[in-house]
Amino acid sequence: MINDKMAKALNEQINEELYSSYLYLAMSAWFESQNLPGFAAWMKVQAREEHAHALKFFEFIHECRGRVVLQAIQEPAREWKSPLAAFEAALKHEQHITGRMDKLMNLALAEKDYATAGLLQWFVKEQVEEEASADRIVQMLKMAANAPGALLMLDHQMGERK
Repeated sequence: MINDKMAKALNEQINEELYSSYLYLAMSAWFESQNLPGFAAWMKVQAREEHAHALKFFEFIHECRGRVVLQAIQEPAREWKSPLAAFEAALKHEQHITGRMDKLMNLALAEKDYATAGLLQWFVKEQVEEEASADRIVQMLKMAANAPGALLMLDHQMGERK
């Protein structure tokens, strides 16, 4: 069984993960409007991954005989100044999610909820990868600044993500 305090916190995280998915779909739409289909495809893959994260929490709450309570999803931004600005926003968002995972882990340990702590350990590791991936692209975009050819090469490379 999961206690009410932990279930409430995990329900809030479901909302955060669904917002993440929504944000990356908005970024995908923006990249499409900028004629950068590779970046758009990368963001669509990221959106699906975030949706899967939400479902992981959803299913866990049910397995622990808790109640899933879905909340309204905040509207994401629609515009970014540049591909670099979009990926900097993505990196900042991933850092926000990492902070949330840390708080959830602290709560699980304080509540002596070791089943939830076990689930969260997977997410802690995942966030290291998420931040590293976004940061790597930020760094590549900085190197490609003022070089349209480099941006097009990066767009092609981003489109290879499956």
